[in-house]
Amino acid sequence: MFELSVQRVFSAAHALVLAGQREPLHGHDWRLTVVVRGDRLDGEGLLCDFHALESAVDGIIAPFRNANLNEVEPFMQANPSAEKLVQYIGERLKTALPPGASLARVSVTEAPGCEATYIPESDAPV
Repeated sequence: MFELSVQRVFSAAHALVLAGQREPLHGHDWRLTVVVRGDRLDGEGLLCDFHALESAVDGIIAPFRNANLNEVEPFMQANPSAEKLVQYIGERLKTALPPGASLARVSVTEAPGCEATYIPESDAPV
């Protein structure tokens, strides 16, 4: 089994609704890690080209850069929590991966020591 990971950092703000109360708008430098896996390499000895993976991730997070997440789809009607953010990124990324590569997990750290991880159902431990 092989795994590749890419990391990205982007700045974005959000205001969550917690217990019916909207918290003040505040920003984070979100630290994103995407991990893909597969058991076979292609004819060039690659699981997935790093540049292609980076490009796919960059395309997904582009609307979030320097934005208020509450004003960007899909969070205009959903609480823009770290958990919902990684789920959205993961679900979008799954469809952009080349044959033979699958999404292992997506993690985001919004503050030191505060990390949310999304593991697709098919790859979740039993």
